Amino acid sequence: MAEANRSTTEPLLEVRGLVKHYPLTSGVLFKKEVGAVKAVDGVDFVLGRGETLGIVGESGCGKSTVARMLVNLERPTAGEIRYKGEDITRLSGRALKAVRRNIQMVFQDPYTSLNPRMTVGDIIGEAYDIHPEVAPKGDRRARVRHLLDVVGLNPEYINRYPHQFSGGQRQRIGIARGLALRPEIIVADEPVSALDVSVQAQVINLMGRLQEEFELSYIFIAHDLSIVRHISDRIGVMYLGRIVETGRDAEIYDHPTHPYTQALLSAVPVPDPDAREHRERIILAGDVPSPTNIPSGCRFRTRCWKAQERCALEVPLLAVPAVFRDTEGPAAHDSACHFAEEKRVVPPEDAGLGPAPSPASAPAPDTAPHGAHREDVGPGPAGGRDAGAEGAAEGGTDDRTDRPGPGTGGEPDDGAGPGGGAGPGSAAGPEDGAGPGSAAPRGDAAGPGGGAGPAGGAGHGGAGPAGDRGEPGPGAGGAGETRGGEGPENGREGPGGAPKAPGEDGGPDGR
Repeated sequence: MAEANRSTTEPLLEVRGLVKHYPLTSGVLFKKEVGAVKAVDGVDFVLGRGETLGIVGESGCGKSTVARMLVNLERPTAGEIRYKGEDITRLSGRALKAVRRNIQMVFQDPYTSLNPRMTVGDIIGEAYDIHPEVAPKGDRRARVRHLLDVVGLNPEYINRYPHQFSGGQRQRIGIARGLALRPEIIVADEPVSALDVSVQAQVINLMGRLQEEFELSYIFIAHDLSIVRHISDRIGVMYLGRIVETGRDAEIYDHPTHPYTQALLSAVPVPDPDAREHRERIILAGDVPSPTNIPSGCRFRTRCWKAQERCALEVPLLAVPAVFRDTEGPAAHDSACHFAEEKRVVPPEDAGLGPAPSPASAPAPDTAPHGAHREDVGPGPAGGRDAGAEGAAEGGTDDRTDRPGPGTGGEPDDGAGPGGGAGPGSAAGPEDGAGPGSAAPRGDAAGPGGGAGPAGGAGHGGAGPAGDRGEPGPGAGGAGETRGGEGPENGREGPGGAPKAPGEDGGPDGR
């Protein structure tokens, strides 16, 4: 739904002066109240139809307590929660049951929020047992299957138990349970905090799609500011039981006016190292005060770098600061600070960044295969590729680098190119012993890797240097033939001692 349409619609939910104090007592028989944990201490916000309100803040600020009070799992100490103009804090019995049908909740932990003794079909279908008017008995199974399909799960999983699903799948089951009664408002209490990053993106995209499909309004509670900005239309920042700043997502992220919001944004990781250099990091001094002993006046003053005497005496109101009341800029939004000041903490995306270099303009790397000169690159004439591949397979080494050579392993003046191609000075032409069964002539003898032949190796067996006394030669033999065998003096016999005809393996004189 368009943002302009959301702003003109009537409020669906209004929260005014919401308070929740948990009493602290002493004594055993005669208990006496000695204090209170002020978990929520005066929260105000409005939720429009089809809108997403994000609530952020550090742990212990009261976000989850607000969520539980919205669905009446906790009774507020004071304040009002008005749904379509009716204060639901005063309802009970059937009237409260009817309101709960329209305000559902997705819980934080996908593991403990599902009953391990119930199947997925029973967990989702339980809503129809409580509200039988929503779906007749004969239609409930089909509705559960449809909900599983809507949230991206196989409807055949209806008889499985929660332990048979991953964390992301369990959270999808929780979302399907929340959608079962077709509510108008879903309160999502940190629905992705227990999931890894890839699954978080899937769940967030799913919630966005379901909002459009079912015309939902969300109250989205989270720690991750980037996720909150992605899904929210408006954002409220909580600190120690109160909302200290609220506004549109661009107003909060790009034009924050409250010091606590600025400190929160400065702690957000910036993936771009160039943009990170332009960001100002704000380090707060001290710890968060205890909710049992909240400071007087502004509750953030004990950690604020702007604190003055007025901050200890007066409680700042959540309203547009006086300095911005006559302006219409993005800084003119509600902020509970006596000395509110607009300050961009996170730099714009293009700050300090130049155009990325074009790949075409980058200089070509002066690279060549190892052990070869640039002019030697490329296959040599008359079958050098096969000889090189066979030589590398046989483990020949390049004498210049002690690393596996390109195939022939010849000396530098042999000109062995990559893949066994003959280089300058010893090109293996047809007259230089290129065919099968002919060894390279004396002047162009192949090195320890064997000469170049179209079938791989110098002939079928590869003659090594004369005088190797029958030891296997390092040259590359042809596939399935005798491998590098030489005779006692002239290389006429293979490893099995079978005599070879002159010219078949090593030539007339064994070279």
